[in-house]
Amino acid sequence: MTYADERETTEGRVYTVTGGDWDDLVSEVDPVGEDRLVINMGPQHPSTHGVLRLIVELEGETVREIRPVIGYLHTGIEKNLEYRTWTQGTTFVTRADYLAPIHNETAYCLSVEKLLGIEAPERATVLRVLMMELNRVASHLVALATMGMELGALSMMIYGFRDREKVLDIFEAVSGLRMNMAYIRPGGVAQDIDQRGIQLIEEFLEYMPKALDDYDGLLTGNTIWKERTQGVGYLDVSGCLAMGVTGPVLRAAGLPWDLRKTQPYCGYQDYDFEVPIHTGADAWARYMVRIEEIRESLKIVRQALDKLEPGPVMVADKKIAWPAQLAVGADGMGNSLNHIRHIMSQSMEALIHHFKLVTEGFRVPEGQVYVNIEAPRGELGMHTVSDGGTRPFRVHMRDPSFINLQAIPALAEGGLLADVISGGASLDPVMGGCDR
Repeated sequence: MTYADERETTEGRVYTVTGGDWDDLVSEVDPVGEDRLVINMGPQHPSTHGVLRLIVELEGETVREIRPVIGYLHTGIEKNLEYRTWTQGTTFVTRADYLAPIHNETAYCLSVEKLLGIEAPERATVLRVLMMELNRVASHLVALATMGMELGALSMMIYGFRDREKVLDIFEAVSGLRMNMAYIRPGGVAQDIDQRGIQLIEEFLEYMPKALDDYDGLLTGNTIWKERTQGVGYLDVSGCLAMGVTGPVLRAAGLPWDLRKTQPYCGYQDYDFEVPIHTGADAWARYMVRIEEIRESLKIVRQALDKLEPGPVMVADKKIAWPAQLAVGADGMGNSLNHIRHIMSQSMEALIHHFKLVTEGFRVPEGQVYVNIEAPRGELGMHTVSDGGTRPFRVHMRDPSFINLQAIPALAEGGLLADVISGGASLDPVMGGCDR
């Protein structure tokens, strides 16, 4: 290897290389060539979809090693379930992945119903599908909004949260709450949908496709957005399968694996929709898949509205149905005055039954089941164990955020520090579900 002697200039030391390997040359004379810097990204909320800590080892701007650290948002949800009745458990699981509460509730209630050997009425099942798909839209809107915010597209953050508010307004009209609704109950749903809720859904179905077109104009054709996402955070099908990664990340790598199609539940086999896929396997592909999944979810919501037929929204068995009578008061909250009057002053048997059902709960036959559904971030599994009592013996959630987070080193190592944000945001993790 031949080269000219180094010389000092106003710009620093200059080498004129005429042959050989640049790395070998610099390593011989550069005293900091092997130095690496270890930094903490987090734990903080704004840039990491929740309280996540990343320990990053850098060589210049290149990530050589990255380690996710979790547990900062631990709530003990799974353990708390062991001290609550089966119905009260709904109020806990809904708070795990707080951006997909309806999916948490549905998976849990399907597992309880499987142990009980019962099925929810048809109208309740259609309402579950309706609410889950609206929830999928709301969750993906947050994914797009936060990813935009983290990459500097602040307009996308504003628009995404603005449009999510419309879904939360629907949730409030249907269930009384915007988030953590505990709307799905073992045996059905807490209450029926009224005309106000249906009207809001109709208005949203008319509005949202136009908003998606605006997103396309804002981001899809944006040169800066493309440069920050295309070829960034690459993870192919083999990598996804090796780590158990599911959901939009897997479908963005080209595999059309969606439990609504491959292992249908809640009657999804009767709905007409497509499974969007992409072959880019990068942050751009995951963005595109989520945009298309919102469009498909809107199609399912329309079909669910058309499928709504008059009927009960809770199983007829009064030993399971909770509350004892699904009648809503004039203010839209609580039980109707007629029902209160009945159990408090006219029927001692009704009062005793209501008291025992609410305080003690119903018994679930001994056994264990595993139920999985397609949540916004991938496969959400519920392993539920009963010892024959009125409370779960054990409930373990297979949360997709927990599984998908282990892909961060595969996405980030060897890339630039700035691309850690792009790759991590494209996974769309929610730490409430991860730490639970």
